[in-house]
Amino acid sequence: QVQLVESGGGLVQAGGSLRLSCAASGRTFSSYVMGWFRQAPGKEREFVASIIWNGGRTYYADSVKGRFTISRDNAKNTVYLQMNSLKPEDTAVYYCAARLASSTAYAYWGQGTQVTVSS
Repeated sequence: QVQLVESGGGLVQAGGSLRLSCAASGRTFSSYVMGWFRQAPGKEREFVASIIWNGGRTYYADSVKGRFTISRDNAKNTVYLQMNSLKPEDTAVYYCAARLASSTAYAYWGQGTQVTVSS
């Protein structure tokens, strides 16, 4: 079992930056692929970024490439999402999620943190 708790959301002006954190419980954090997803009002949840167990490979949605950076610190059981050059369309609830490398489905989800970007 993995429990995930996000933090770091808030209100920021367009062009600004925020760093989201996701703290995970459990001794096997390094076994999991970690991902960030987001859901805007009236829209489906969408993939934002993911990172494999050792941070050696990352993946991004086209909409955030070059602006967002995902990273992880396995010693702290934490994954981060650095968001730069934020746009109003980045406004959403951001969720942290975890899956085993052998699975395609994210089995564990956090409660989400709100990010609001004003124009």
